[in-house]
Amino acid sequence: MKWGLFGGTFDPIHIGHLRCASEMRELFDLNRIVFVPAARPPHKLNAAITSFYHREQMIRLAIEGNPEFSFSDVENQREKTSYSVETVEYFLDKHGPEKLELYFILGQDAFLAIRTWKDWERLLLMCHFAVMTRPGYLHQGLQEILTPEFASRLTYDESIRGFRGPTGHMICFRDVTFLDIASSDIRKRAGDGRDVRYLVTDEVRHYIVKNALYRE
Repeated sequence: MKWGLFGGTFDPIHIGHLRCASEMRELFDLNRIVFVPAARPPHKLNAAITSFYHREQMIRLAIEGNPEFSFSDVENQREKTSYSVETVEYFLDKHGPEKLELYFILGQDAFLAIRTWKDWERLLLMCHFAVMTRPGYLHQGLQEILTPEFASRLTYDESIRGFRGPTGHMICFRDVTFLDIASSDIRKRAGDGRDVRYLVTDEVRHYIVKNALYRE
């Protein structure tokens, strides 16, 4: 099994998330993309975030009908702040690393801040990292993003167009179609009573209106 873990707050999930997930699934020939919404994001502890329940319902509505997309509430099962390294451990322990090949999907901005993540060095050695970049983006050398010591343990592999680590896992940068859509803009539009049609799926749009989400 080759699964991609796609995390984020998804507040709300929008067309850009879905398109990127679809392209990454094709690029890495993944069997499944698992959407893993954060319950209490470590980097947004003081931010106002819509309840997990509503974000879960919107994700389920957005991916309904696509057998290659699925949902996991693993991060909401933890009482305290949840970290990506724990989520990766959960999936590997549950399915077995010999049966499940994991790809951690994230955007280039998130990867540039990877050294602020809990146990980031261990995390990079536990699974593949698939970094979504904008067309034309020239990523920095890994020594600039990681530490020189850790970057020295990685070698560039032309066959995968990525960097291979000592555990065999890779870090790859791939261009995807980034639609200029932001969840924060959708929240503002919805809060002002403006239409968010074509920014989210119709099912998600109806859910936002029905539950008066993002309204003061």
